[in-house]
Amino acid sequence: MANDKKLVEAITSMDVDFAQWYTDVVKKAELIDYSSVKGCMVIKPDGYAIWENIQKELDRRFKETGVQNVYMPMFIPESLLEKEKDHVEGFAPEVAWVTHGGLEPLQERLCVRPTSETLFCDFYARDIQSHRDLPKLYNQWCSVVRWEKTTRPFLRSREFLWQEGHTAHATAEEAEERTIQMLNLYADFCEEVLAMPVIRGRKTDKEKFAGAEATYTIEALMHDGKALQSGTSHNFGDGFAKAFGIQYADKENKLQYVHQTSWGMTTRLIGAIIMVHGDDNGLVLPPRIAPVQVMIVPIQQRKEGVLDKAYELKDLLSGYRVKVDDSDKSPGWKFSESEMRGIPVRVEIGPKDIEANQAILVRRDTHEKITVSLDELTEKVGELLDTIHGDMLERARAHREAHTYTAAEWDEFVKTINEKPGFVKAMWCGCQECEDKIKEETGATSRCMPFAQETISDHCICCGKPAVKMVYWGRAY
Repeated sequence: MANDKKLVEAITSMDVDFAQWYTDVVKKAELIDYSSVKGCMVIKPDGYAIWENIQKELDRRFKETGVQNVYMPMFIPESLLEKEKDHVEGFAPEVAWVTHGGLEPLQERLCVRPTSETLFCDFYARDIQSHRDLPKLYNQWCSVVRWEKTTRPFLRSREFLWQEGHTAHATAEEAEERTIQMLNLYADFCEEVLAMPVIRGRKTDKEKFAGAEATYTIEALMHDGKALQSGTSHNFGDGFAKAFGIQYADKENKLQYVHQTSWGMTTRLIGAIIMVHGDDNGLVLPPRIAPVQVMIVPIQQRKEGVLDKAYELKDLLSGYRVKVDDSDKSPGWKFSESEMRGIPVRVEIGPKDIEANQAILVRRDTHEKITVSLDELTEKVGELLDTIHGDMLERARAHREAHTYTAAEWDEFVKTINEKPGFVKAMWCGCQECEDKIKEETGATSRCMPFAQETISDHCICCGKPAVKMVYWGRAY
């Protein structure tokens, strides 16, 4: 039991050092390892399995809206990247360049894709000719490279995994509709699959994607009160189309520019899951993306019939992602290991349980123990997984609400930002000068202008001029 205690103590308490707690969890739950490539991470099987489950569920939802998967090259010629001025300026500081092919210098530098707008635009310029070719609803699953100065597992690394959707439409209205549709798809996914509540809204011009007309975002609140941008959807209008010459012949055979969108989610979602739901014992995984949903732990497994019964229960629960821990470690160690890895439900079965035709179900999120008849095990496990998801979502929502504040005056705003980690709702005049001042003096940035607007006061929190929008502000990852 001393070793069992040591295992749990190996995780720094989140209240003592949240950053160290996060690092301890991703390492000790074996989600990642550091690599010899500075700023890049090795995603281990359990970490990648979470991404696979995210990918599977998102991909299904994309395809239900008519999206098809494609794949673009990972290299972008410098001349292609420079076709859209705002876009290239936005990404220039983070771009990694290939200058040699083998031993020979390249005639033109190649960028390792930080994002693929230019590649899709180059392709669409050749592929789209007529209104009959529209809309184009494409997505790709890939990795991208951004030369970040400060990195952190899942949250910010030089190479990361993501999906990027790129669509082309005949009209501005269709493009805007698709932009909002994908943002809502992301928000629903976060709540229905990750048990993570989000705020939906629009980014300010300062914070929007380079080259976009409008960027929409979903923002989540982490346990430490910092915000995390969890997914974005961009309306490009016809700006990229004009830069790349993407035109189509309409029904009157007149040439028109297409209107485009782009939208994406990344492996930083795994970091969000950890920081929204985790505790001092390790991960707490939402059941719908947990690589293992149920861990069966045989008690006194050397006694006759115990292991056989454990594997019989595994077969009984074959509709779920289930494992049996038949290692020679003590039950206490197995319990701690299951908790560390965030497995939603633990099933304990021993000789006395077999005799009573029962098993003990233990919830990872609350540690509650429930005795159930083996005759009802499959039904009860299914009900419990759904209950855990609902309870995790409500706890996260309650945490967000308890850490969302309002401020009508500047002094109140500064005090709240400095003393109460979380979101602060406050009015804004729409001027970037005020946005810059707020960031400079408080470290808070505009997270989004929510679709659900409120009137907290009639004046800007910073300059006192008439307000145009209510904004969620906060410090962020």
